[in-house]
Amino acid sequence: MSYKVTLIPGDGSGPEVIAAAKRVVEATGVAIQWEQAEAGAAMIEKYGTPLPDETIESIRRNGVALKGPVTTPVGTGFRSVNVAMRKIFDLYANVRPAKTYPGVITRFENIDLVVVRENTEDLYAGIEHMVGEDAAESIKLITRKGCERIIRYAFDFAVREGRKKVTAVHKANIMKCTDGMFLDIARQIAKEYPQIEFNDSIVDAMCMRLVMHPEDYDVLVCPNLYGDIVSDLCAGLVGGLGLTPSANIGVSGAIFEPIHGSAPDIAGQHKINPTAAILSASLMLAHLGEAKAAADIEQAVTKVISEGKTLTQDMGGTASTEEFADAVIAAL
Repeated sequence: MSYKVTLIPGDGSGPEVIAAAKRVVEATGVAIQWEQAEAGAAMIEKYGTPLPDETIESIRRNGVALKGPVTTPVGTGFRSVNVAMRKIFDLYANVRPAKTYPGVITRFENIDLVVVRENTEDLYAGIEHMVGEDAAESIKLITRKGCERIIRYAFDFAVREGRKKVTAVHKANIMKCTDGMFLDIARQIAKEYPQIEFNDSIVDAMCMRLVMHPEDYDVLVCPNLYGDIVSDLCAGLVGGLGLTPSANIGVSGAIFEPIHGSAPDIAGQHKINPTAAILSASLMLAHLGEAKAAADIEQAVTKVISEGKTLTQDMGGTASTEEFADAVIAAL
């Protein structure tokens, strides 16, 4: 069976990690027809937008995309390309696994947890404005529908993946309407899944517990902002953003991408770690129903990292991006 997938290299170091991931996918033998598309800051001069219509239409046609990181200006300039894609395709579930790998020096061992982050609402909806010259207001808007579907997704994910526990992360002690609704809905839905242990945690306490006892957690379901922050914290627990993939799952498509930024400062130097992009491609294959190929990639990555012979600079080695991909392909 052959699949059509939109391939978006991104900008900065994005093209390097996506090229590595593409080669690894092709080495599995799964037949992919890649349809290359463009997005990022460099597209503004060419198209007048960082997200051209042609790219949107390609994803709409194919339903699946593998995407590299895209630079987002801080404080000024265009809004995030990622946020725009999530809105266009209603990619409401952002799934971010965090797992320790033998061979990566971290403060913890045996971490294997997943952050399921609501991806379309909350403060990331960008409903904000100036109040006069000296104040600014941002509105936190979440809906019952948004809460229900992300929480149900987290429980269904736990059942499907053989996970044992779901933790709802919130700040309902302060935001009694928004986060209060999120927590109430989580408690109601949890009753439908008696086989899954359920608890909840206030977000600040959750951060403390994660850096003390991360092994106690399995699936964390979070509103958008908390999910973004907590998932980066979890990435730090397992060795950094270079090791953490993500899936954006929605009604109208699915986009897979590393959660790290575009690292423009090292673009073209061929030393960025492609692990997150390769593991994102593994998640994509699992989504397409190619479970064996997906598992093979993860096992190959684990083998290469645990052997410690071909590691990129961030993992304490000297291998280039391409050399790491070569080692993963050899392990396959």
